[in-house]
Amino acid sequence: MTQMCRVQSWCLGVTLPLILAAALHQGFATVAPPTTPQTTAAPHKDPERPERGNYLVTGSNGTACLLAYMGLQLNISFTSFSQNKTVQDIVNLQPNFTKSSGSCEAESATLRLTTDAEKTNLTFVFALNTTSNKYHLSEVSLSAAWPDMKEHFFAQNRSLDYLRGTLGYSYMCREEQTLSVTPNLSINTFQVQLQPFGLTGDKFGAAEECQLDEDDMLIPIIVGAALAGLVLIVLLAYLIGRKRSHAGYQTI
Repeated sequence: MTQMCRVQSWCLGVTLPLILAAALHQGFATVAPPTTPQTTAAPHKDPERPERGNYLVTGSNGTACLLAYMGLQLNISFTSFSQNKTVQDIVNLQPNFTKSSGSCEAESATLRLTTDAEKTNLTFVFALNTTSNKYHLSEVSLSAAWPDMKEHFFAQNRSLDYLRGTLGYSYMCREEQTLSVTPNLSINTFQVQLQPFGLTGDKFGAAEECQLDEDDMLIPIIVGAALAGLVLIVLLAYLIGRKRSHAGYQTI
């Protein structure tokens, strides 16, 4: 009877930490990774994920000065002509029907994307800080004249701070992101790799991963370390319990 109680106690001691480990793992899995104040993980929305497009800007000498490989999704609120009220529409940018152009200067680079026979014009402006050798997306503007729009849509923000990278390196982010531009416009980005400055030829420089990707890799490490600690605690509890049981037999 005494031996049976000891076995049951040991089983309970093993089972409880394992249950705790499972709950801890589930908790980590359901908590979204922290984000920077400017960039947040984008929710899954319809339509489906947009196709990634290759976008190129060449300088005055004909060589590439800006490269971008990314999927883009426009989230726009506008006044509907048919419904006579404000509606929200989500539209994927289709690379096959999108033309890229732009310009490159010493401290700024512009990427213009034009679709639907020039009815949609999306412009990204990147700025370079020559002191720190850091670049970022500083401005976004969108001009659109879709069939159901009651009036021409235009949104612009010249004080953004997204997609930060280092001169000579490309910016990479596999995670989906939402770039908030104005109350009526946000842009969802998918699997972004871009480089607006310091290109060598027509290839990306070494990639710098975004904070969202780093946080996504950190969570499994934390969960693994927590589980390893719990296993160690269970093992120590087992050894201590076994030692005490042997000591009890010797006393009898």
